[in-house]
Amino acid sequence: MDPYVLKTLNEERRARRAAVLVTDLGDGRDRIVREGDRVAGELGAAIASAFRTGNSRSVEAEGRTFFLNAHLPRPRLVVIGAVHISQALAPMARIAGYPVEIVDPRTAFATPERFPDVALHAEWPEDVLKREPLDSYTALAAVTHDPKIDDFALKAALDARCFYVGALGSRKTHAKRVERLLAMGAGADQIARIHAPIGLDIGAASPAEIAVAVLAQTIHAFRSRGLESKGAVA
Repeated sequence: MDPYVLKTLNEERRARRAAVLVTDLGDGRDRIVREGDRVAGELGAAIASAFRTGNSRSVEAEGRTFFLNAHLPRPRLVVIGAVHISQALAPMARIAGYPVEIVDPRTAFATPERFPDVALHAEWPEDVLKREPLDSYTALAAVTHDPKIDDFALKAALDARCFYVGALGSRKTHAKRVERLLAMGAGADQIARIHAPIGLDIGAASPAEIAVAVLAQTIHAFRSRGLESKGAVA
């Protein structure tokens, strides 16, 4: 591999940005395609699929054979709120391959006893997210039901273009939340990305059932990235 291409690829990986290494198997030349770069035709469609799935494979396009080596950051789930839903969600998400971090300044809730083997931050989201910023390969679920804790994290998630943003609460609660986020400078198009009420509509009632609904919606959001604008996702 060309040293410059390797350096570029490593820089993208360190910054948690997705990239696909495209190698022309006919002449051996390779190049880096970053997520969001425009590539037309059959090759562009194959690269878009690689970004969605993370699968590396060879493809035939424009009469040539290419190998697409996909390098995607590992998606992670940041949960705002050390509540019962979070206790069920953390082990489920870990099994599904999503590392979980719990953020909650309420030290009575954010304890290692309640969240064993989980990255736990008994701090305000403002402090944690300044130190560990969100990105487009992060999902954020706000479940404290407390605007003082949830709102900052939600605005940060929208600004970082997190692939999933969900918030606990009824439609009436969310309507008040929308007013607060607008006052914080969030745009209407940003706010429309929030899944509220949180989770797929499966009739969930218990904390564990809500956790299943949230994880399923998170996975769906990750695997359908880039399809919404094409009308492929309802």
